[in-house]
Amino acid sequence: MKHATEYRDGGLARQLAARITAEAVGRAEPYRFMEFCGGHTHAISRYGLEDLLPSSVRLIHGPGCPVCVLPVARIDSAIRLAEQPGITLCTYGDLMRVPGSRGVSLLRAKAAGADVRMIYSALDAIALARAEPQRQVVLFAIGFETTTPPTARAVRLAAQMELENFTVFCNHVLTPAAIQNILESPDLREFGRVQLDGFIGPAHVSTVIGSEPYTFFAEEFAKPVVIAGFEPLDVLQAVLMLVRQVNQGRHEVENQYGRAVSPGGNEAAKREVAEVFELRKTFEWRGLGHVPYSALRLKARYGQFDAERRFGLRDLAGRDVPGCQCGAVLRGVKTPLDCRLFGKVCTPESPMGSCMVSPEGACSAYWTYKRFRRGATEESAA
Repeated sequence: MKHATEYRDGGLARQLAARITAEAVGRAEPYRFMEFCGGHTHAISRYGLEDLLPSSVRLIHGPGCPVCVLPVARIDSAIRLAEQPGITLCTYGDLMRVPGSRGVSLLRAKAAGADVRMIYSALDAIALARAEPQRQVVLFAIGFETTTPPTARAVRLAAQMELENFTVFCNHVLTPAAIQNILESPDLREFGRVQLDGFIGPAHVSTVIGSEPYTFFAEEFAKPVVIAGFEPLDVLQAVLMLVRQVNQGRHEVENQYGRAVSPGGNEAAKREVAEVFELRKTFEWRGLGHVPYSALRLKARYGQFDAERRFGLRDLAGRDVPGCQCGAVLRGVKTPLDCRLFGKVCTPESPMGSCMVSPEGACSAYWTYKRFRRGATEESAA
């Protein structure tokens, strides 16, 4: 296949679904697979893949949205930083609308006078720092392994240019650590228990880190992992591969997305990250709590570009909007339709949680592609 339309062929999709239905039989428990990528969540909703799958196969949404997993406390810290005189905070568009404590967002802080600028890449922040040397420019950096190399490159450029007015508020997190946390702690009193039989591995993340890091989960926890692309046929083929592994009692790492992912990943990108960043001992994730060695910070040799060090930032006691179920959705124990706020007080125009804001969030996917499903079900039942 060479073109995107070929990966969206309805006839082939129905054939794959029929094969899944034929093979997903003879098991007392349903097959429970977690997709660990917001892109997969949206593809599943957009193309109605759950409607093609048998009831014995359940797809569970995981913490695959970097904006969504950022805790309220880090949003509050960014807002407080942006409100300081002489500071320009650069961030990406979806982050500007994520509510912090008391419902305040960076967008509202900007409306109140804070200097918050929307950027499209880390290099935009470098350009702004050079253009406005009288201001302290802070890059609010977030993302999984996919967006970490550009941040690392920006830091190295800042060092080469000897920019004294550029820093990074680093919130880059690591996918394997989150997967391990879910497998090691399947039962949380706050949210409930999530049972999993395997993972649909992330696509973009895996282009950077490769398929090798998932071997640990397959071997240590006896859970199969199939890395999949974003198109509907990619996801369906990955589900079929997972069903076959479970039926055969295998727990291996398989790469459905071979056209983009290699075992070792992108070595140049990994070297860039290793040059600039090191592991944090712990970092808070929305829905997962504090996860050890799950995030990055700047190394001491680049400490002058660390906003937390330069401005003395301390963790704040953030609080989610009461009633918001983002944490449980990210944990995989609830769906957006289980949240009483969804579609009522929480909409894309007035989001109560990050899962409704980000284009990779599960609530955003449900709103865009499934928002009338509950109403239709209730009407038919009546």
